Amino acid sequence: MKKAAFLCSNENAVNRIYSEDVKAKLSKELEFPSEVITKSNIEKYSDYINECSYIFSTWGMFQMTKDEIAKYLKNTKIIFYGAGSVQAFAREYLESGIKISSAWVCNGFPVAEVTVSQILLAGKGYFRVVYDMKVNRDWRSAGRVSSNYKGNYKAKVGLIGAGAIGRKVIELLKHFDVEIFIYDPYLTDGEANKLGAKKLTLEDMFSQCDVISNHAPNLPSTENMINKTHFALMKDYSTFINTGRGQQIVESDMIAELKARPTITALLDVTHPEPPNPGSELYMLENVFLSPHIAGSIGNEVHRMAEEMYLEYKLFDAESKLNYEVTLSMLETMA
Repeated sequence: MKKAAFLCSNENAVNRIYSEDVKAKLSKELEFPSEVITKSNIEKYSDYINECSYIFSTWGMFQMTKDEIAKYLKNTKIIFYGAGSVQAFAREYLESGIKISSAWVCNGFPVAEVTVSQILLAGKGYFRVVYDMKVNRDWRSAGRVSSNYKGNYKAKVGLIGAGAIGRKVIELLKHFDVEIFIYDPYLTDGEANKLGAKKLTLEDMFSQCDVISNHAPNLPSTENMINKTHFALMKDYSTFINTGRGQQIVESDMIAELKARPTITALLDVTHPEPPNPGSELYMLENVFLSPHIAGSIGNEVHRMAEEMYLEYKLFDAESKLNYEVTLSMLETMA
């Protein structure tokens, strides 16, 4: 029986992501040690892990230097990462000749679902209406707030980033009568048309769209890409959604514009820092709605990622093409 191991600094994460059902299926085909291999016990299992062909992991997968990889993972062929972005650890493994498959696509499904629900609710003014209803306890007052929003028919929705999540959002939005626009410097006009969207500059997106949703990849080049220029262009009663990364926003610029213009709204599942500092005005502004980074896989949704990694293992073992292999070149543009 071929040897495998769970390698992760967070044993609880492994047990949360990899359901008993998935573990049972893996254990029928592969030999595993009795423990998750962590930084603290890796020496204890050094002989075993050097015989492993397959590594399974999730959030908490740790970086190794190339020397450490050569020391501990001499025979490892592939890492199956049951989580999203691999940017924090992948490069040294890939450069050492170890393949990586990641559940980044299916981890994005819940994000896309949350985003689409927020887009549709934002088009109705739902968040501001519910807030007004709670504060003023006046049906007519909430109705007046609602009258400022035009609804979702032919609403203009702008998406920043055409990666896996952005494309899934487009796919889901096609079921509704909205106009879809996209900003992505790596996407051609022809590719955008095939997706069912039209390209816009970032400035035009903020000035024209009723809802703008950020799905840009988390790269040094995207840090602070959205600033006061863009927020100042937002139409009255438009909404900005961020389920991407807080680092992509100049937060002080966003806060300043939200304070100056109570007619615009921000729905923020991510911030920088995360969580916001205790005294942050984001907690106090009535046109800001915060959630604690829950758009991604939570609850039983995380088991979908483990199932995907089991399927990827089966493909690899059968010498078939992987669905979600990550390559070095992909690290330059993916989230």
